[in-house]
Amino acid sequence: MKNYIFFFLKIFFITNILILPSKSDPIFDLGKDVFLNKAVCSSCHTLADAGSNAQIGPNLNEIRPDMMRVITTVTNGIGVMPAYEGQLTADEIEAVSYYVSIAATK
Repeated sequence: MKNYIFFFLKIFFITNILILPSKSDPIFDLGKDVFLNKAVCSSCHTLADAGSNAQIGPNLNEIRPDMMRVITTVTNGIGVMPAYEGQLTADEIEAVSYYVSIAATK
């Protein structure tokens, strides 16, 4: 019985480590970089995945915005948040929006 369990554990680890390696999501990674470094969203917004705990803008983990809401807000600004159209490329706005919409639901 022990050999049987050991055999299946070996198969499980081999499958997960060698056959099904996790792949990086380049859009998610770019979005995280924009959030933390280029647009510095982390200076105003709380987002657990980014390790930010700011209190100026909404807590993104609480409001869990969808991607279109983030694209609109980042592009046009809202309230005291400035518009980033012209400061970020369309690809960067899409990437940070994708990142926030995914990371806020974790």
